[in-house]
Amino acid sequence: MGASSAVRVVIAKPGLDGHDRGVKVVARALRDAGVEVIYTGLRQTPEMIVSAALQEDADAIGLSVLSGAHMTIFARVMELLKENDATDVTVFGGGIIPEDDIPELERLGVAKIFTPGATTAEIGDWVRGNIHAVHAAG
Repeated sequence: MGASSAVRVVIAKPGLDGHDRGVKVVARALRDAGVEVIYTGLRQTPEMIVSAALQEDADAIGLSVLSGAHMTIFARVMELLKENDATDVTVFGGGIIPEDDIPELERLGVAKIFTPGATTAEIGDWVRGNIHAVHAAG
């Protein structure tokens, strides 16, 4: 029998920001929606996040950024995925990210940014509708 066909998402809290209540709520909501969630915890570097995604054969990476370092963090994650021939890993995120920065993040290849006020149902629906288990064996 092959691997699970559930979508696998690495959820990460990069940088020095220690506020993790929101990311834990999102991780639980995704899990409850049938997504296989690997939560890496606080204070992750882009290198640690991409390494976890590769090791876990993740279909996506979800980043929660409240620190204001979102441009640097997302850019580095996208760069590392490219360096590791893992551009099929979808990257999405949320947090305190100004609307004006979203077009540049999309240009970098970030698939979706959820701004404050996004519901867990909205996030779960987007993940289920846009992330596909590309690594699952049949």
